[in-house]
Amino acid sequence: MARLERFGRIGAALHGLDLRDLDAAAFAAIEAAWEAAEGVLVIPDQHLTIPEFLAYSRRFGPVVPHPSKSTRHPDCPEITLLGVNKFRPDGTLDQAVYRRGAEDWHTDGAYDQPSFKATQLYALAIPSRGGDTHFASGYAAAEALPAALRDRLEGVRGAFVYGGRKRAVALLNPEDRDRPPAMHPILRRHPGTGRVSLYFDPGKILYLEGMDAAESDALIEALTEAMVQPGATYTHRWSVGDVVIWDNRCAYHRAAGDYPPEEDRIHWRVTIAGTAA
Repeated sequence: MARLERFGRIGAALHGLDLRDLDAAAFAAIEAAWEAAEGVLVIPDQHLTIPEFLAYSRRFGPVVPHPSKSTRHPDCPEITLLGVNKFRPDGTLDQAVYRRGAEDWHTDGAYDQPSFKATQLYALAIPSRGGDTHFASGYAAAEALPAALRDRLEGVRGAFVYGGRKRAVALLNPEDRDRPPAMHPILRRHPGTGRVSLYFDPGKILYLEGMDAAESDALIEALTEAMVQPGATYTHRWSVGDVVIWDNRCAYHRAAGDYPPEEDRIHWRVTIAGTAA
């Protein structure tokens, strides 16, 4: 029987499961635990092949290739290989690969229309130290906003692109670098829980709709400061065989980017597509 371990306000683990053998009731329990844990769920001790990992991931929704084509698995484009090819041919460390996901708190796929529902990682190799992933609750961020700011943001959408205002597009092919912005409400009601989350990514946002540049920039700065609230974070220390899924509609994450670069930190990653709702 599965055992649930809560990590505080955000994050939980389900122990004693084999993801290769789940009936409908067991998967429903996983989904319920995932929502109750504010969108971050760990399932340790798995032994999955690529087809098994994809079959489990598809139970959450359609799996779509990530727009970063250069890091897709050579035999399975639906999977991104994280942590490989860190070193250039001359032996220097490629920081865009090594520190992928470590620059800012963010949510995956805000540049898509609709945005990503979830991201899931499966750990294949873990370094001797470092390499953690940090998570924070978007629900807590929304609840902490001053009332006047919440009122100002009601109905406001943000314009998001890959790379944001810095145009950090080194991992994209040239033909994928000029997509029009995706528009998403900043205060977003989760379709499953009905709760309001602050949907925000400082590394992908261009502007807030309906505002002049000065007001938009000022509110972007304020929202960046509001993303991570005390008591509403979780840090995952990886073990080989961990499967971790997070809900991009209500949780932020950030890689630590601090492990010894000569050691391996390798994951399979999949993107779960969102819906128009």
